[in-house]
Amino acid sequence: EIGEASELVTDPNAAPIAPARPFVKWAGGKRQLLPDLLHRIPHNFRHYHEPFVGGGALFFALTEQKRLESKAVRLTDINVELINTYRMVRDRVETLIALLSTFKNDEAFYYHIRSLDLQQLDSVQRAARFIFLNKTCFNGLFRENRKGQFNVPFGHYKQAQICAPNDLRAASRALRGVCLEVASFADIEAASQPGDFVYCDPPYAPVSRTASFTAYNGGGFGDEDQQKLADVVRQLGQRGVQVLLSNSAVPLTYALYRDLHVEEVLAR
Repeated sequence: EIGEASELVTDPNAAPIAPARPFVKWAGGKRQLLPDLLHRIPHNFRHYHEPFVGGGALFFALTEQKRLESKAVRLTDINVELINTYRMVRDRVETLIALLSTFKNDEAFYYHIRSLDLQQLDSVQRAARFIFLNKTCFNGLFRENRKGQFNVPFGHYKQAQICAPNDLRAASRALRGVCLEVASFADIEAASQPGDFVYCDPPYAPVSRTASFTAYNGGGFGDEDQQKLADVVRQLGQRGVQVLLSNSAVPLTYALYRDLHVEEVLAR
């Protein structure tokens, strides 16, 4: 079983905290596109929302640039375990670090941790499990079957940085005061106000049938969801909410956003 750990107290005289950056690997993460995204952030906005937070690359970059100071920030995702992990990094980072430091990059241990019943774990144990699986599973994917069970195989990495204490502490600092909620993108209409800024980074429309990745959660994210999101983006714009959205450059997305301002950038 995953053990328990007591909350620790950080040393105020310790070495400086590292820059805040994503603490999980994420399919479609935006670290390589940050220059393109940051160039397109509005100069003035009221509050900040991300309805598909994922690895949070843009949020952490904006935090490091101090562009979110004095602004309310709301980060949401439909992935319950992801949001729980964000909350534990924010609220109980030292306990999380202590627990993660006991984990090992071992195949048998991996499948043992993967098989644990989430209902039998507390919030910190679930977060430690989530980060461990993310760091040691194949390609850092988060994929669930129709029963909502994580089903990615062991990654067989010779080395895996399961616990990065300075990165976790930096993320914890950045997340202080941030609203973290499990929510669908559809609720962004009620949560945002004119003058706010919303960044949408949904699961991308596939560039081919073999490139499709719709198993992010048991329900998937198909063409109908892409259409609903496009409708939400228009409604936000009509209400005076500023929106930036990333997606793949395919016929579907060009059709969905043909009447909006679209720019194409290159990415690996």
